[in-house]
Amino acid sequence: MTYEVAVRAEATLGEGPTWDPATGRLIWIDILGSRLNTYDPSSGVRTARSTPQHVGAAKPRTNGGLVLNLRDGVGLLDPDGSFRWLHRDPVPGRRANDAAVAPDGTLWAGTMRYDEAPGGGTLSRITGDGSVDVVLDDVAVSNGTGWSPDGRLMYYIDSPTRRVDVFDFESGRVFGRRPFVEIEEGAGFPDGLTVDADGCVWVALWDGGAVRRYTPRGELDRVITLPTPRVTACAFGGPDLSDLYITTARVGLDAPHPVAGSLLVVRGVGKGLPQPAFTG
Repeated sequence: MTYEVAVRAEATLGEGPTWDPATGRLIWIDILGSRLNTYDPSSGVRTARSTPQHVGAAKPRTNGGLVLNLRDGVGLLDPDGSFRWLHRDPVPGRRANDAAVAPDGTLWAGTMRYDEAPGGGTLSRITGDGSVDVVLDDVAVSNGTGWSPDGRLMYYIDSPTRRVDVFDFESGRVFGRRPFVEIEEGAGFPDGLTVDADGCVWVALWDGGAVRRYTPRGELDRVITLPTPRVTACAFGGPDLSDLYITTARVGLDAPHPVAGSLLVVRGVGKGLPQPAFTG
């Protein structure tokens, strides 16, 4: 499994790869650079634009445009490029982090403190009308979130725990939290995740220089080794969702590898799940 550089970049904290089937583009962000990027693999065309604040995630909307998880809340970027807040909740010292869209079209948006203090972050469920339900209120670094192919399980990462946890998911609610996988000492910290069509969970390892795939039983069955340690997230993309896109970061590295901060891709590595758009 050999990686390629899809977009050579120097993102401070590249994150959140997301395939947008409506446009045939891969969306990804630089959290601390306040940058929203797109990449069209068929043409090679890349775009970049600034966001109003540090941005934790950007996801497609059913009505076009994007929903953004931002430092002070959740905003909507309309197809014409205009911006408006959907839910604003500024907390000093806190910022947005990873987010995901559930099978019911709601946004599950994570936050964390800049100093990564335990209990300083949350995971919230946000609907298209701006209603907010705080699902978890004792999080350190809210990160990867994803659902099983049948939508009955939700996987979730609070990075400092070194665990991927799994919940039962029903009618937009989660219950029965339990450990799914624990990352061993010295292998890095779990960051972003994605679930494939076989129900396997792919986990990016911050300070681990790798992406791992775990079976639905929690067994490690595949490892993609990368040359830069700060691997942040992964997602399937391309017309048939067979290519795994991987984001990386340069932040905190004294001598970053030349690909640190770039968008990487491993082609033909599996089969992803179509991701729902945010209903709003």
